[in-house]
Amino acid sequence: MKTQELVEEIAKLTLTEAADLVKALEEKFGVSAAAMSVAAAPAAAAAAAADAPAAKAEFEIFLKDAGANKINVIKVVKEITGLGLGDAKAIVDGAPKTIKDKVPAEEAKKFEAQLKEAGATVELK
Repeated sequence: MKTQELVEEIAKLTLTEAADLVKALEEKFGVSAAAMSVAAAPAAAAAAAADAPAAKAEFEIFLKDAGANKINVIKVVKEITGLGLGDAKAIVDGAPKTIKDKVPAEEAKKFEAQLKEAGATVELK
């Protein structure tokens, strides 16, 4: 695989996936991330750029898990979607599920923060 193709693939990773990649490389080569900092820096920068709001104009808000405070999450989902209480509850009960699609970056980050504050596990795609 060419270097540029590898960088492009790494840039598509979420931060969690990039962290898993670092752990796998540490185990494979028996080194720490500090020792790999020169090699891992481009990968970390590419992964961070992939998650940066400026790099992408619109996001999908994906609810992975409602967490322990399900009622609070339902309230936030209701607010975000404009749906009724029953429909918001159905979305939360159906997790993992997309809450809203094609959300502008700034708004998506705000909704992500609200959902996390309510106790949900959320991913912006």
